[in-house]
Amino acid sequence: MRVGLASGPAVAGVIGQRKFAYDLWGDTVNLASRLESNGEPGRILVSLSTADRLDGRFDLGPARLVDLKGKGPTPARFRLGRADEPDRAVM
Repeated sequence: MRVGLASGPAVAGVIGQRKFAYDLWGDTVNLASRLESNGEPGRILVSLSTADRLDGRFDLGPARLVDLKGKGPTPARFRLGRADEPDRAVM
């Protein structure tokens, strides 16, 4: 499993007239999806805005440029593990 994580504004709502579906839209959702697509199995790839929010609570790898469809080269970082549990870091 791969995970992409981004932070920012998003819009949520119900669509449909006969069969209702709850959905999310916005650049943040698209960024998370693109990060997931370009990630590695068993790892979490986070945007820089998310990395700033996680700083101190999680160990993060160095920033790397990921070529995302529709966005081009975008900086992102892999989550390595919890800052308080370094022996559980995922490489």
